[in-house]
Amino acid sequence: MPTMADVARSAGVSVATVSHVLNGTRPVLPHTRQAVLDAVDELGYTPNTLARSLVTSRTRSIGLAVSAISNPYFTEILQGVEAGALEHGYSLLIADPHDDPVHERKVAQLLHERRVDGMIVAPSADPRELVSYLGRHEVPTVFLDRVIDDAGGSGPQRFDQVCAENTEPTAGLVTHLVGLGHRRIGLVAGLPGLSTTAERIAGYRQGLTAARLPHDDQLVVHGDSEATGAERATGALLALAAPPTALVTANNAMTIGTLRALREHGLSVPEDLALCCFDDFAWADLFSPRLTAIAQPSREIGAQAVRVLLERLDMPDRPTRTVRLDCTFVHRTSCGCSDSGQRARPSQPSHSQKGTVS
Repeated sequence: MPTMADVARSAGVSVATVSHVLNGTRPVLPHTRQAVLDAVDELGYTPNTLARSLVTSRTRSIGLAVSAISNPYFTEILQGVEAGALEHGYSLLIADPHDDPVHERKVAQLLHERRVDGMIVAPSADPRELVSYLGRHEVPTVFLDRVIDDAGGSGPQRFDQVCAENTEPTAGLVTHLVGLGHRRIGLVAGLPGLSTTAERIAGYRQGLTAARLPHDDQLVVHGDSEATGAERATGALLALAAPPTALVTANNAMTIGTLRALREHGLSVPEDLALCCFDDFAWADLFSPRLTAIAQPSREIGAQAVRVLLERLDMPDRPTRTVRLDCTFVHRTSCGCSDSGQRARPSQPSHSQKGTVS
């Protein structure tokens, strides 16, 4: 097996120069760096990752903690994280906190004990123990998808965050349904305590306010971000004395549960009840009717989280930031519009500039 000394001889440089090129510990002239890389390729040299970590105090690994990895949304985020990590020569250690605050803290400790260089975490609805652990041990961390209001706060350890826009896209779905003549619009919201839940409820209310429609608390139910909960919550909406004529579901899993409930009640979409969804997914276009949805840039969210984390590792003292990425309105037929003469085509839901940093 070729050694670093063999690479140095082949490239005509010192072993120290080879080390600097492979570990990124000191700038090297471009032509020298290329000579080293050519020698590595020609000889088939494989760096000793363990030895390199002892020299650099880095393992070139990232811990990823996201719940419901089976959810297509998080699966695509994982793909984005993996691609971003591999692009920069990092490996991934993946764990599922199951949206449980106690398990979430244990997962963070487990990843930390594996000496990951930093973590990317989708926090639970009660992340206090997680934040306390990460802050106490000064673990470079990017919060993903769900944000924490005081993540950039006054403590010694602050956190970067990457997520999608939630409020304005949800308001856009309500505006679209109002444009189709609906006045009683229900919302199947996510798990209380999650920022995504709060922001999508805020967007729903923003859409009603813009249309000068009253807020009816009975029309907002919580499906707890999963299909079974959404099925139960949708049933509660349908049991109202004045049920909604249109629904907005706040994630893809809850959309499935809502569709089950409508089928059980013998209702058709959009003939009996119009439906718009937050979260697009691969087979949304195969449903009958095809689902009108907000598509999140899930892979880009994952890739962006890696970039933000690596920037933090390179510049530990730079100010924290929250990056929000734009969503896309995908207009299909579950809202009541036809594929050809689409009725009351809405203005594109308003978004802030892509990659907004706050």
